[in-house]
Amino acid sequence: MGDKHWGLHLPLFARRIHLFSGSAYLRWRLMKRPLFLFLVLQSLLLTPAWCDTGAILSNAVHQTLAEFTDRKLRSNELAVALVDLTDVQHPATADYRGEAPIYPASVIKLFYLVAAHQWMEDGRAPDSAELRRALHDMIIDSSNDATHYVLDVLTGTTAGPELSDDEMKRWSEKRNAVNRYFRALGYANCNMNQKPWGDGPYGRERIFVGKNFENRNALTVNATARLLSEIARGKAVSAERSRQMMELLKRDPFKKPPTDSCEPDQALDFTGVALKPGARLWSKAGWTSTARHDAAYVELPGGAHFVLVTFTAAHANDRNIIPAIARRIIDSWPK
Repeated sequence: MGDKHWGLHLPLFARRIHLFSGSAYLRWRLMKRPLFLFLVLQSLLLTPAWCDTGAILSNAVHQTLAEFTDRKLRSNELAVALVDLTDVQHPATADYRGEAPIYPASVIKLFYLVAAHQWMEDGRAPDSAELRRALHDMIIDSSNDATHYVLDVLTGTTAGPELSDDEMKRWSEKRNAVNRYFRALGYANCNMNQKPWGDGPYGRERIFVGKNFENRNALTVNATARLLSEIARGKAVSAERSRQMMELLKRDPFKKPPTDSCEPDQALDFTGVALKPGARLWSKAGWTSTARHDAAYVELPGGAHFVLVTFTAAHANDRNIIPAIARRIIDSWPK
């Protein structure tokens, strides 16, 4: 299955049954107490079903790769991270190719959103109507133009003609401000310093991305899942700013499809396809001619809450792979 890793917390049953450890004499004394027995029995009965996040994700990936064999979906064209947030104090994580750096398309905007709120919180950027408008358009409409403005504000850099070597060095140092912020927080194997383009960069931007595009943006599904989990838990920048970010990320997967757009819809064409009535969705999708990704936070009617990040390469026009992963995970979730 390739690289896989999951960090699972012990089920509540295992933690609670630990109450019986100790000397045989103490166990005998405790077992004589009817109240103690009642409390232990009540604790076990109230324990929710344990979600084996690793097994759920492993099965979903294996089955999806098998399903899409005829479409030539290869194991190295898929990366997935799952975070069970049903118990927000003890999230359980699992991933498939979780640390592989992948071009993130517009999912990078999630990181620029958090950085912008941190800058505003610290007074490094103005909490202005214009910046708020750009953040709104960057997340809700996935506007590249809005993202260009946001990154200019964050880094104090702008596009333009080529620069001298010394000027370019100073410009590059400033442009890496977002990288420095997230690296200080422990985010690894990522690069967050480029604008998303339609036709491509020119001038100093083209030089900065590298002759062979070796300096282009990159994210891992693990890093993306971690950030979205922190937003969903109210721990990104501050509880209030996390709430504001969640408002921008909120999607309606049951709305009527728009009739005036040829672009994929973030609510209707990614993880949302797999959701049934009663489910709730917050997400940031990304797509190009070669990539199709989604970072989603889902709340199911039964009480399960999870983050699911799915990146696919070389299957940009396949609307079915991402929801296939999501559907299998939802169907396998303990009821």
